[in-house]
Amino acid sequence: MITGKNIVLTGANSGIGLEVLKLLIRGNNRILCVDKKTDNLVKFDPDKVTIMECDVSSQEAVDAIYAKAEEVFPFIDIFYANAGYPYYEEMNYVDWNRVQRMFETNVFSPIYSYQKYVKYLDGRKGIFAITVSAIGEMAMPGFTIYSASKFAMHGFQQGVRLEKPDNVQLTCLYPVATNTNFFPTASPIQFKKPFPVQQPDVVAKKMVDGIESGKDKVSPCFLFGLSKLLMGVCPPIRTVYWGLEKIKFNEFKKNLKNGTGKKWDE
Repeated sequence: MITGKNIVLTGANSGIGLEVLKLLIRGNNRILCVDKKTDNLVKFDPDKVTIMECDVSSQEAVDAIYAKAEEVFPFIDIFYANAGYPYYEEMNYVDWNRVQRMFETNVFSPIYSYQKYVKYLDGRKGIFAITVSAIGEMAMPGFTIYSASKFAMHGFQQGVRLEKPDNVQLTCLYPVATNTNFFPTASPIQFKKPFPVQQPDVVAKKMVDGIESGKDKVSPCFLFGLSKLLMGVCPPIRTVYWGLEKIKFNEFKKNLKNGTGKKWDE
């Protein structure tokens, strides 16, 4: 169990972040919880949880998070850059700003947060954690821009791991599709979830354990690791898998075109 630590956790109000918070709260930790929405955070012990309503997608926002953390903590032991969001859509449009908005949250913010954390530590030991994604290793139909953002983070962690100072532990999470509000965020219209799907409490437990044990990479889905191995040995397996996921995507596009797509709350 992680205990006695001062922790910054972004994307804390829902999904994996909320489940991570539930585990961290069990220890004698103090957590600065950051999210655009904070309705789920008010339930927690205010002596352990400090709430910060904030969109992490700008330099000014990240600077403000650090300023708040230095105000409430004597030291930031762990910074977990978990915030991020997807689109599920067809890449058939021209929109610079739409792409930029996702990269600001999913890529620029965690990279800048890492840069600031290394400087903040100034040689002291600390832990920086990032939620990357299995989709950062294998793209999926419907998630082109999201895949691109996570491929960027996969490349970042791979490169910076070769350069980072020894005082910094870098732990990265690679979940498969997780049964959270991830899907309604990706599209207001229902679509069939990619296979496989994990539960967020399982993913969170493996990530917290990975941070505590000093792992470089946490891949909570054994099936994904096995499938990568099999696809490497027999590439047609990947082609078949992608074909099945494309069928789901084509069904989604058809429902959109025909106006038969249902919203998630229907």
